[in-house]
Amino acid sequence: MAPTSTAQRPFGRMLTAMVTPFTREGELDIDAVSALAVDLVDLGNDGLVVNGTTGESATTSDDEKDRILRAVLEAVGHRAFVVAGVGTNDTKHTIELSQAAEKAGAHGSLLVTPYYNRPPQESLLVHFTAVADATGLPVMLYDIPGRTGTAISTDTLLRLAEHPQIVANKDAKGDLFAAQQVMSRCELVYYSGDDALNLPLLSIGAVGAVSVIGHLVADRIAAMIIAYEAGDVELARELNDELVPVTEAIMTRTQGVIAVKAALEHLGRSGGGALRMPLMSMSAAARLALVNGLNDGGVSGFFA
Repeated sequence: MAPTSTAQRPFGRMLTAMVTPFTREGELDIDAVSALAVDLVDLGNDGLVVNGTTGESATTSDDEKDRILRAVLEAVGHRAFVVAGVGTNDTKHTIELSQAAEKAGAHGSLLVTPYYNRPPQESLLVHFTAVADATGLPVMLYDIPGRTGTAISTDTLLRLAEHPQIVANKDAKGDLFAAQQVMSRCELVYYSGDDALNLPLLSIGAVGAVSVIGHLVADRIAAMIIAYEAGDVELARELNDELVPVTEAIMTRTQGVIAVKAALEHLGRSGGGALRMPLMSMSAAARLALVNGLNDGGVSGFFA
């Protein structure tokens, strides 16, 4: 049985955008996928996003995406929301992935803005609507213009919020006022999609986070969110300040998935190690800097 959602928090409070474990030979390690999912939920996540950018979705096949999703659902689908990344820059393909995710039993879909071809706003409206219409899954939009080249405008978000299946937005636009404009005018639920802005987005109405550093500190981010919601802003700020070195270590020096996999490998946890080209593992010097930064942020168990 899937977790119980609410209109105020349709996908839970604390979600990690999960990496995809591979073997040294670059093959999908499905046992490690399941183990990592359990590990992350035990750490404090009440939701997981699979097959997103951090899951190296650009280099996994549709069959692998289906296997990953089904493995995570079997491992933790009764304990946590499992949201499937389905977005591509091809509407037909995105619809196919959405329908496959629904068939597998996903609790929702994450729908990134089409990248590279950079559709105009009216095309974005048609694209997102067509995908939302194709299944009964609740949809979380993903607004990240730094990767896709196109922001979802305030007007487009307001129009999309009228669709009954489009219930949330993972915001990585880096524009707090734009987020506030949308949240003040409609019921679209916001999740922070930028670990550097988790607390600022909470302060203007976000209900949770879809995090990369959550692989390591989901419990601490969840505690920060709970403290803020309880009105203890001072504690929330203290907890957030303590996470700054972790965010710096994971999110500011290379791609988040590269740093996370290096961190998990150092911790001896599932999910660390191999990436698929064109992504490559960190150098020894970069790993040492990563370890030092994480130690500064209170992430224990590392070795240089």
